[in-house]
Amino acid sequence: MDSCLFLYLLTDDLLARVLDCLFDDSDRKSFRATCKFFHRVESSHRTHLKFLRPEFIPGLLRTYTRADTLDFSVCPRIYDGTISVLLNNVNCYGWAQRLRRVVLSRTTSFRFSGLEMLVGSCPGLQAVDVSHCIQFGDREAAALSCAAELREVKMDKCLRVTDVGLAKIAVGCEKLVKISLKWCLEITDLGIDLLSKKCPQLKHLCVSYIKISNESLRSVSRLKKLEALIMMGCGLVSDEGLHFLGNGCHSLQVLDVTRCENVSSAGLISVIRGCKGLQKLNVGYHFLELPTSVFHNFTDLKHLKTFRVHGAQIADSFFDIISTNCLLLVEVGLSKCEGVNDTGIVKLVSGHPNLNILDLTCCDDITDMAILAIAQSCRKLSCLKLESCSLLTEKSFSYLGSSCPLLEELDLTECSVNDKGLEYLSKCLELRCLKLGICTDISDKGLSYIASHCKNLKELDLYRCSNVGDDGLGFLGSGCKKIRKLNICYCSKITDKGMAYLSQLEELSDLEMRSITQVTGTGLTALASGCRKLSELDIKHCVNITDAGFWSLAYYSWNLQQINLSYCGVSDVGLCMMMGNLTRMQDAKLVNLTNVSARGYEVALRACCARLKKVKMIRSLRPLLSTEIIETLGASGCRIRWD
Repeated sequence: MDSCLFLYLLTDDLLARVLDCLFDDSDRKSFRATCKFFHRVESSHRTHLKFLRPEFIPGLLRTYTRADTLDFSVCPRIYDGTISVLLNNVNCYGWAQRLRRVVLSRTTSFRFSGLEMLVGSCPGLQAVDVSHCIQFGDREAAALSCAAELREVKMDKCLRVTDVGLAKIAVGCEKLVKISLKWCLEITDLGIDLLSKKCPQLKHLCVSYIKISNESLRSVSRLKKLEALIMMGCGLVSDEGLHFLGNGCHSLQVLDVTRCENVSSAGLISVIRGCKGLQKLNVGYHFLELPTSVFHNFTDLKHLKTFRVHGAQIADSFFDIISTNCLLLVEVGLSKCEGVNDTGIVKLVSGHPNLNILDLTCCDDITDMAILAIAQSCRKLSCLKLESCSLLTEKSFSYLGSSCPLLEELDLTECSVNDKGLEYLSKCLELRCLKLGICTDISDKGLSYIASHCKNLKELDLYRCSNVGDDGLGFLGSGCKKIRKLNICYCSKITDKGMAYLSQLEELSDLEMRSITQVTGTGLTALASGCRKLSELDIKHCVNITDAGFWSLAYYSWNLQQINLSYCGVSDVGLCMMMGNLTRMQDAKLVNLTNVSARGYEVALRACCARLKKVKMIRSLRPLLSTEIIETLGASGCRIRWD
């Protein structure tokens, strides 16, 4: 059939259904690049826009007329005036009426006046993310509180928000169903109490790492619709607080009390007995031992799907009770737990054929017997973490390769895996993430097996794989075209030739290559010219890269947002050119650049101070920089870390 005629047979509805099945950004990009017809359909279908450069915002808003979610989190130079300009642009004003979700995470110059304009002009706004906004305080919270239709707020690490700001949001946004206050260190029991009283519809609450006590949990226990409570690292909470939850929050489905050091097994029992609908329970890093009495209460948790315990002594009875009572389990985490052995794992997996995620990190007593049981029983397994399970042999990897076809994530960091093991694992054709850090027995030959079969690989960790060299990267460059994240730190055999191979990975966005001392400016030039999507680059201690390499970064790597070039040989000219040209740069580590003068630092920082969010420099440099540049960086929201 003629291709043009075929296109005419595809209606907008059919193409929209195709787009619904494309979750990968690169796939959607390929779709809209097919022809103008496909581009038009994709434009009218997309509802989420993530901006990379502010000058493109008006045009994108005019093109994508269905967009109801706007993400400014990686867009530098977003000021209050940006919203004013957009609202006054009649050609794209309709976006304000459509807007339902906005992400302002890590923006440094967006303040209360911008939020007032945004909230006032977007009556349908339902979700806002201002996490890690260091300027967000009570005044900004007051502006946000005018969004009466707000359902979700994420305020993680908004260090300036106090109970006053939280009270404004609680009073103004009574329809809230989800709020996250992680690391909001100025929030106390007073703010949580008012939130609980004014927002009775709350279903999801995160109060991790804030200074709340049992009084907060007394207030929270009155939330009759609460389904998820995340309270990691709440050191002032004790069993009394969990007792309040057990008596009040009968609708609770998710509870995370990881690192709550004053919570004991008695508190857990209170919650388990009172919240029989629990589906997800996370504990650990403070229990020396979980007694049998806790696990006996698991017989009531018929709906439990996820259980994670970290760093505790596990009794044998745990595996017996879990395998016979919690039949819906799809995720189990036993990271760094003592008492985990082959017998226990066999019991666990025999009763859970639908197990999807299993974390056995540092469970160093398990052997091939446990892996055989996992492979035979859990055919739907998609994620398996085996870091530091040193007793495993080639047999384990053979079992996984032949019996776990759906495996997508596998962590074998510091395991005894060799090239033969990788040959077995290459049968797992759905692998997306493979971690092989400190696996010194693998070589280029082993990578050839992975590259030949695992075409969907997106993340690969080869940290300190000292026998991996250029040929291994050659196999990856030709076979694993979808790789986005790669760690080759301390792989000392890699040279410029290997960088040339990596340049074939057009989707590569995150590369760590510390201490690759044989790579020069030539290699970095090849990498930069081919990998145009690089957004994070770590070249610390790559001492032989010259200015020519940094000039190439300045010319090709326009998407670069984060770089670590500490202990590199860059000079004043190379640093200034790179920092000035990379308009999306937000995070730079510039420690111990011995060829850069104080004047070079000053000029480079001036060139990018309006967009930098974090910069790290050696402490001895501080008195050599002008007070003006330090104040300018601070005023623009940049956090300086002196090493």
